[in-house]
Amino acid sequence: MSQSICILGGGFGGLYTALALSKLNWEDGQPDIVLVDQRDRFIFAPLLYELVTEELQTWEIAPPYEELLANTGVRFHQSGVESINTQAQQVQLTDGTQLAYDRIVLALGGETPMDMAPGAAEHAIPFRSLEDAYRLKERLRQLEDSIETGSIEKVRVAVIGGGYSGVEIACKIADKLGSQGRVRIVERADKILATSPEFNQKAAQKALSEKNVWIDYETTVTEVGADTISLSYKNKVDTLPVDIVMWTVGNKVSPALDALDLPRNGRRQFIITPTLQVAEHSHIFALGDLAEGVDSTGKTVPTTAQSALQQADYAAWNIWASLTGRPLLPFKYQHLGEMMTLGRDNATLTGLGLKLEGNLAHIARRLTYLYRMPTLEHQIRVGVNWVTQPLQDLLTDVSK
Repeated sequence: MSQSICILGGGFGGLYTALALSKLNWEDGQPDIVLVDQRDRFIFAPLLYELVTEELQTWEIAPPYEELLANTGVRFHQSGVESINTQAQQVQLTDGTQLAYDRIVLALGGETPMDMAPGAAEHAIPFRSLEDAYRLKERLRQLEDSIETGSIEKVRVAVIGGGYSGVEIACKIADKLGSQGRVRIVERADKILATSPEFNQKAAQKALSEKNVWIDYETTVTEVGADTISLSYKNKVDTLPVDIVMWTVGNKVSPALDALDLPRNGRRQFIITPTLQVAEHSHIFALGDLAEGVDSTGKTVPTTAQSALQQADYAAWNIWASLTGRPLLPFKYQHLGEMMTLGRDNATLTGLGLKLEGNLAHIARRLTYLYRMPTLEHQIRVGVNWVTQPLQDLLTDVSK
């Protein structure tokens, strides 16, 4: 009877584990490998911001799973997860399908908690999915139309959170709106990018200042209304008018896994061994946002795409090793640096002895992400488009 591997979640951790498994040497034939995700497309999340400013197109950063998995032997099944029976080693999907497994990978990623302030769930926009990006783009379009008709003077945007996501989306929105926008970041700490290198912090401060983005430090959100936001600073609450609230703070494990009786830490992440197996459950692997962030050396593993990519290689190897009688490898995280977009043609990059900002960092960031895209075929399609698009734009301008 052939062995089966079930991978839940098609983000960086899940998809790249599936692709790595398909490339290993299965002496007795490749097991049945199925990748499950509720969406039909993979999202290259670090480039999601470029959709807002229309620097990139959906097909470039969100290729269909069926396309990426073609000729790999990996099956894609579009569905949500209903429940997991770890004793029977079966997964019940929301579409009624039941999958048996010999090894399972939990890689459903995290979600943005929208219950951190009253009204946030109803009126704020998170930024994790294509739907979030489309919702933001449409809202910006409506508001820009309102400016043209004279209904409003400025588009007022509040970005909650001064971490990477908050700074990046604030820069993109500020670029898109230009003088028609008033963008502010609301940060509860006394500085933005608290865990980032000082070089990145200074580059971000400079970019935000140039774009006239206001930062409210040591400030918390007490309520989000349909067109207002209430902010608390030094025990004083002010209610301000606002058109868009972007919520970029917080992370919680997918609720689809809430019922699983597996060892967890205080943040509800699964406790894993150095080989990325859930403690006391050797047939279950967990990686990404939902796994406890410590590697075999005790080094903290951040919940980033870079981490998930590295974990995927180890997870694939260790699944293969556990099914073929080979020794498993303890995961060791390598911090390769940090990259951040700071608007159109502007970015910052630190790592491996480099410190870059501006257009050069923007180019380096794009090339790095091009290299990291899931398959060679997709890398080539996107790379060719990036090279030829400026020429096409130039020819279009000349012909006008």
